[in-house]
Amino acid sequence: MGDSVNFGSLHKVCTLVVFLGFVHLLCIFIYYVKTLDIQYLSMRFQNIQSRVQTGAEWTATSAPYREPDPPVTKHSALSSPVDNSSKLDMCPDQPPDLEGPMVIEVSQTLSLDIIRAKNPELLEGGRYKPKSCISLQKVAIIIPFRHRDEHLKFWLYYVHPVLQRQQLDYGLYIINQDGEGTFNRAKLLNIGYAEAVKEYEYECFVFSDVDLIPMDDRNIYKCSSQPRHLSVAVDKFGFRLPYAQIFGGVSALTKEQYLKINGFSNNYWGWGGEDDDVYNRLISKGMSVVRPNSEVGKFRMIRHKRDENNEPNPQRFDRIAHTKETMDKDGVNSLVYQVVRVEKDKLYTKITVDVGKP
Repeated sequence: MGDSVNFGSLHKVCTLVVFLGFVHLLCIFIYYVKTLDIQYLSMRFQNIQSRVQTGAEWTATSAPYREPDPPVTKHSALSSPVDNSSKLDMCPDQPPDLEGPMVIEVSQTLSLDIIRAKNPELLEGGRYKPKSCISLQKVAIIIPFRHRDEHLKFWLYYVHPVLQRQQLDYGLYIINQDGEGTFNRAKLLNIGYAEAVKEYEYECFVFSDVDLIPMDDRNIYKCSSQPRHLSVAVDKFGFRLPYAQIFGGVSALTKEQYLKINGFSNNYWGWGGEDDDVYNRLISKGMSVVRPNSEVGKFRMIRHKRDENNEPNPQRFDRIAHTKETMDKDGVNSLVYQVVRVEKDKLYTKITVDVGKP
């Protein structure tokens, strides 16, 4: 009888302990549910369910919730290409693929086909823009030209890759003077500006002689807040600046700077004077010339004989002395010329022009 009573009491105690344990677990569960972020769980569940339905792989992670990526739309071969320019960032101030100093050799034999093969990204007319970013400037490269085909090949061979590494949105314009009359470099530069702005919204204009090749791609062919003189240290002059006022060879002007000085003079026939004239124009309008240092600004000049019908201009000194008096009426606003023909090559736009006579 006593054993039966003890067993009954023990059974009641065990039942009570189990009951109290169950109540304790129930309270814990209710407290836990109340503290959960129900919205978060709901989104996680929907995300998992969506991935299961689409067959996507899912891995548990502690990363914050984000919406699944939108589905990729497949385009047929006949679909219009998607414009991704709005998704691109601006190109950096310092392009990442620059190489620095370069060795320039001008003894090899080049063909235009070799140069075209070296520049597969070029578009018709010598146009290029980077695909990975939006260029900081739209640049027109303008070369005054006549009877320098071999020099042009070397320029194209070396400088096109440089301009592409510099991530420029650029076009190359070869302005070829028609006939055998007296050469007028400055007028050809004005014509290059006038023709380039008809084709594209260029913001910067680099005026370059065809026989000057940069020896360092860190010397970027772009404009700044002041006119830039790029060909600082030419091998012909012992890699030194010949004189402080020089602005010839390779120089860069923004559209605003160019128009402020009315471009170049149209009245320098023959060799010399036009660069000093444009320097006077810049100074008279309160601008100053900026330059890279002599290491970055090194250039190789391709040696050549004096061109026929490009003899030293005997009037250059008198004209330079009167720049300030003549510049407002002698320049791009008084430019007169005639286009003879336009050639669109993958490497350049070549515009042959009749510049008239002195």
